[in-house]
Amino acid sequence: MTRNACACCFLIPILAGLAGCSSEPSRQAAAPVRDKIQGQAQTPSTEPTASDAALNAGGPSIYLVDGLIRYRLFFNKAVQVDLGKDYVAEGIYAQKAIDAIGDPDQGKNGYPLDSSCDRVVRMAWPGLPFDLADADSTSLCAWVKRFPARRIFLVTSIQPATAADSAKQKKDTEAAAAEKEAPEVSVPADKQSALLAEGPTVLPAPLWAPAGGTAHCKVVIGEDGKIAELNSGAQLCETVDWSQFRYKPTVKGGHPVRVDTEVEVRFDPRK
Repeated sequence: MTRNACACCFLIPILAGLAGCSSEPSRQAAAPVRDKIQGQAQTPSTEPTASDAALNAGGPSIYLVDGLIRYRLFFNKAVQVDLGKDYVAEGIYAQKAIDAIGDPDQGKNGYPLDSSCDRVVRMAWPGLPFDLADADSTSLCAWVKRFPARRIFLVTSIQPATAADSAKQKKDTEAAAAEKEAPEVSVPADKQSALLAEGPTVLPAPLWAPAGGTAHCKVVIGEDGKIAELNSGAQLCETVDWSQFRYKPTVKGGHPVRVDTEVEVRFDPRK
């Protein structure tokens, strides 16, 4: 009797623990947050390479362009996209996701990490066969290593923009085209900097350039004081969010004009 009582005493906490475990709801990993972008479908001016084709399941290189922002689309299957038309794409902005994953060495051992590329691909397209996921991860890493500041977007869905979205895009495009006809003057960087109303000229270095440095970015400022064009090929210049910059309009002959100038942006080293 004593032995049975002891056995019962021993089993009760075990059974209670099992019951407690079974009563908890199963925890599932949270789905990755999808980004949404909109722009006009375009192809690059240069001839695509084999690695470019690998980013679109063997199809042509496709970009979605919204003003100064260009996203290189990365598909895991061939998709029909009509050039010149506006689209809305959902998916994962690769560099944003890679930076969110982080790097304990702050980019000092290369960017991006292979493990980060693999994780981002599997976030975008869960359930891919291992060989396809590995191939896509390799292609993504190769592209980002070559052009770390040029946005890669892993597409999960893409649809033509609605009539309202297209009308807004068309209006913005026409306004930008009309502004290009305005007179343009060249202004030295030091004089133009005095007209800066807002905009971050000191930024933290990105993971892919942890040492930082100073970038001299050639830009065109529109009549409204906003950055209208980025003419510099420097990668650091492409990381700047130029939509945050505002200048006091430059006036000539009593009318605002476009300004061809240079903006100096300093990138502080990562610690």
